[in-house]
Amino acid sequence: MTTEPTGAFEAASTIAVVVSSHEPLLFLTADQTIIAASTSFCRSFAIEPANLAGQRLGDLGQGEWALPKLASLLKATASGSAQIDAYEIDLERPDQESRRLVVNARRLEDGDTTRTRLLLAITDVTDIRAAARLKDDLVREKAILMQEIQHRVANSLQIIASVLMQSARRVQSEEARGHLHNAHHRVMSIAAVQKQLSRATAGKVELRTYFTQLCESLGASMIADPDRLSLSVTVDESAVEADVSISLGLIVTELVINALKHAFPEQSAGRIAIDYRSDGKDWSLAVSDNGIGLPTGADAPKAGLGTGIVEALARNLKATLTVSEGNPGTVVTVHQDGASRRHRSDPAPA
Repeated sequence: MTTEPTGAFEAASTIAVVVSSHEPLLFLTADQTIIAASTSFCRSFAIEPANLAGQRLGDLGQGEWALPKLASLLKATASGSAQIDAYEIDLERPDQESRRLVVNARRLEDGDTTRTRLLLAITDVTDIRAAARLKDDLVREKAILMQEIQHRVANSLQIIASVLMQSARRVQSEEARGHLHNAHHRVMSIAAVQKQLSRATAGKVELRTYFTQLCESLGASMIADPDRLSLSVTVDESAVEADVSISLGLIVTELVINALKHAFPEQSAGRIAIDYRSDGKDWSLAVSDNGIGLPTGADAPKAGLGTGIVEALARNLKATLTVSEGNPGTVVTVHQDGASRRHRSDPAPA
């Protein structure tokens, strides 16, 4: 697979390396006459080795290699004014599928300016590009499907919330009405979670915006007089994975609902504060109020559904839950110590 007139001047070792390469390679003169070609090149592009002797690159096959832009770039490479790096071409052959190729070329010199040589490496990326396009199509289809699912979920939540409110208006029992109102608040909080998650990018949820919108939703549905009760949110720049944000959002929802229901039975004004901050793997979420504080003795309330939900969510996050006096009011803190969590999850020594 060498040409006699030019090949005779080449080092046998150079030609041997080119011919035996597992990659499609061409060894060319400055005027793009083929000196040698690898067996891989001939096999990949259905070129008879016997037809290579002294041919120009543009004459290979049925003329499919006569690509003006490639020829111009090779000429510039031979002169030293350019270098071909990952140049992509489409090889069109009669009655065959088009192939997408990546071409790299280097100028080789041995000190004789009259004997400039070019080494041309060709990589067929047709299948790789097709796989990438298929992946992109699947990602787009998934995004469209997720948008449709989110739209349907939002509609379903709105319907459920509406049904709960209608039922609450019809029932005579105050206890049943209270349960229906609680269910309505929880559905609305889940709707707020879903709305925020639908806007999340790269699987991360920015907590400041998330908690702010969540509390705005809770306030709109549960606080009849904003001048009497207020919600404030203080959050650092933290962003967490979507599944973590769901648990945190539900914890905030339950604690805020509990404070609104029990912390201000007789006060003319009150405030509930949500505070979240993190430092590496350590984070702390606190929901505090300036209400009546924790009843004790016979007045202490029994643990309800909300308490059970918060405790379960805290365990799921591998966090600790503490309740303390706020002087005035109550502070509920959910805290995760990253170091302690790592120690708990480390395997025992053998």
